[in-house]
Amino acid sequence: MEPVEIRYLADESPDGPAVLVGGLPGIGQVGKVVVDHILHELEAEKVAEIHSVYFPPQVVSSLDGTCRLVSNEVWRHRSPTTTYLFLIGDCQSVSPEGHYVLADAYLDCAERFGVTRVFTLGGYGVGHLVDEPRVLSTVTHPHLRPAVEEAGGVFEPEEPGSGIIGAAGLIIALGSRRGMEGVCLMGETSGYLVDPKSAAAVLRVFSRLTDLGISRDRLQGRAEDMEEALAQVREFERVRQNDELSYIG
Repeated sequence: MEPVEIRYLADESPDGPAVLVGGLPGIGQVGKVVVDHILHELEAEKVAEIHSVYFPPQVVSSLDGTCRLVSNEVWRHRSPTTTYLFLIGDCQSVSPEGHYVLADAYLDCAERFGVTRVFTLGGYGVGHLVDEPRVLSTVTHPHLRPAVEEAGGVFEPEEPGSGIIGAAGLIIALGSRRGMEGVCLMGETSGYLVDPKSAAAVLRVFSRLTDLGISRDRLQGRAEDMEEALAQVREFERVRQNDELSYIG
């Protein structure tokens, strides 16, 4: 097996402006939840499958009982004005070197489809529950910032403090070296669990920057269900703390 193998399932010839949207698994699964939601709302075709030795050494079981290697995929949707390519899948790299190799492979694929702009979507872990998630943002070119701010993205020079780790940052940074414009949108999240509330915040900003017109209703419903579950967790924690205090003094 080669370090990275990409199997193309459709014609890659560019047919106009194209945009890559990355939503791989990560903190709070925010980016993955957003892109999964978008693909549920749109008509799209799978155009590429990606396998790599840099992925975790595991297989996953299908509903029919068969197994397959973990993989990432690229799906294509054509709007009236733009071709969108959505990068989704099972995993990111398990090694630092692999992140660079895979990011370059994703961009090789994107170039074949004529991509000139890249969005990466993800989560920004803050270690606590967030009532109103901000969407922290960064861009590869200064002229992109005003539109992102107008859409609701927030630019904080000191955040994330440790930088953007993984595919979300590398894909746009390496893409800029190929002449691609890049925007990274990261929703604040506790990082403890899958976070549809943060995903809805990211989707809101992303939708304002595109012509996709994606409904957030289903995602908002998941966020409300999650809020009910979190309320029960908060109550459990409150009762537990009170019980612990009752043993003191």
